[in-house]
Amino acid sequence: MKGLKKIALATAVAAAPFAAHAELQAMDDSMMGNVTGQAGVTIELETQVSIGQFTYTDEGTFAVKDINLGGALASSSTSAANYATATGAGTLLDELKIDIDIAADGDAVIHVSSLQPDGAGGTLPIDWGMTAGSMELSGTGGENTVLVSNMDAWGLLGALDIRVDTDDVNGQAGTGTLNIDAAFTVNEMSFDVAFLGIGVRGMTINSSEAGGEVLGTAGLEAILAEDPAAVTPEEARKVALAEAGFAIVGLDIYKGDGLGTGSTATDVLRVDVDDVLMDINVAETVIGGANIGTIGIDNLHISNTKLAVYGH
Repeated sequence: MKGLKKIALATAVAAAPFAAHAELQAMDDSMMGNVTGQAGVTIELETQVSIGQFTYTDEGTFAVKDINLGGALASSSTSAANYATATGAGTLLDELKIDIDIAADGDAVIHVSSLQPDGAGGTLPIDWGMTAGSMELSGTGGENTVLVSNMDAWGLLGALDIRVDTDDVNGQAGTGTLNIDAAFTVNEMSFDVAFLGIGVRGMTINSSEAGGEVLGTAGLEAILAEDPAAVTPEEARKVALAEAGFAIVGLDIYKGDGLGTGSTATDVLRVDVDDVLMDINVAETVIGGANIGTIGIDNLHISNTKLAVYGH
């Protein structure tokens, strides 16, 4: 990502494939989140990752093959190429700054932001792209089903904050919680589900404000703030990111007990979904080789959702 002169050009190109989507705005440091503490460690990063195969084996095997992760041009889509032409984005996942601090209460605070100036006092979002050749199930007798193939996606990362909270969970000393808050877009994703005869083209994930019913500041605060009458700075930042065009995700991950009165599981992996707020659109839904039309999900909000994950 080099040498951008005008943010207007970049945002126009990013939004071009789907005109109904909200314009993405550059994030300044206050919107991207402030890091606790006066001193810490900063890592500037550029990378490109390739994985030949990832497998999970129980009796049979689940495999993801030919994984590539990098910048926008890791995607082969025309929209990614247009964005790269406008912004200088390339195949590298680059222009990342990672600030790591330890707060006074012992919490580890990790804040990922962009190094690339937008020419207007802020920074551009971080562009990313990925491809995966296939996701397959295989049996010990040679059975094989390709679940997903030809996955190609790219988008923008507006914010990523990770906190290891040292507060005890359920009164158990030495425990803690991994808090993840992210703001992102998927500007274009395509893939095939060949064993069902389904193909998806031009799938996007954006802010709830990208089209359809627009919630506005008050509506976003009602969803993202614990007390809309007393919005915290962190909650206000999430509202600003949603208004700037990004989908919002907040998760808490920790060790705990199973769910429900009937569960006897202990020391399980718990994932609590604080909020997921986004719009999802699919430009083409292909079934049996024919495009049957578009699909839209407006203002998808997931909350009060808890998962307990453990072996059996």
